[in-house]
Amino acid sequence: MVDATNIDEAVAILKRAVRPWRVPIVGQYRHDPFETLISCLLSLRTKDATTAAASAGLFRLARTPHAMLRLSPRRIERAIYPVGFYRTKARTILAVSRALVERHGGRVPGDIEALLELKGVGRKTANLVVTLAFRKYGICVDTHVHRISNRWGYVRTKSAHETEMRLRERLPRKYWRTYNDLLVAFGQNLCQPTSPWCSSCPLEGLCGRVGVTRSR
Repeated sequence: MVDATNIDEAVAILKRAVRPWRVPIVGQYRHDPFETLISCLLSLRTKDATTAAASAGLFRLARTPHAMLRLSPRRIERAIYPVGFYRTKARTILAVSRALVERHGGRVPGDIEALLELKGVGRKTANLVVTLAFRKYGICVDTHVHRISNRWGYVRTKSAHETEMRLRERLPRKYWRTYNDLLVAFGQNLCQPTSPWCSSCPLEGLCGRVGVTRSR
C-alpha cells in the first residue's frame, strides 16, 4: 500500500514508467495561460485525441481573449466539434474571454480563487492552469488522480474535492505540480478504471489494489 513511507519510491517508479507515453494534451499547452485555460475547458468529458484536434483548430483562429471575442459562437462550434458539449463549450469560451477582457485586462489570473469566478471553471481546471501555466503549487484532481490515489490506499475519499484536500495534507509539496500528469498518463495506459493491467504494473508491490475486483 502506498503511504508516507514509500510515496517517494512510488513517484520515482511512475516517472520512469510514463516516459514512453504521450503527455496529456493539456500539458502540451503550458506555455500560454490562455491556451492552457481554453484547452482545459475543451478537455472536459472529451478524449485527448479529440481535445488535441479541437485545440489546434481553435487556436489557428484565435490565441487571445480579444481575438476570441471576434469569433461568432457558430464559428467556434465548428472549430471545436466534436468535443463533448461543443455548443455549451463555445458559449463558455466566449463568456470566459469576455470576463478576462472586462475584469482582468485580457490576462488570465494566476490565482485559484480568481479563476474559480470564471464561468465553467472548476477546481480541476483552476489547479491545472496555476500549475502548468504559472508554475505555482496546486493539485489537480481528475478522475484518474481520484481513482488511483484511492486504489493505492494513499487516500480514502469519496469525491475529487475530498481527494484534493487530503492530498494537500499528505502529498509532499515537491510532487504537487507533476502528480496529475503522472497519474493521468498512468491511468490512461495501465491503471484503467475496470480491469487494470496489474500483471504489468511496476507498482504492483506497493499498490493496495483497493476496490479492484478484476484485473489483467
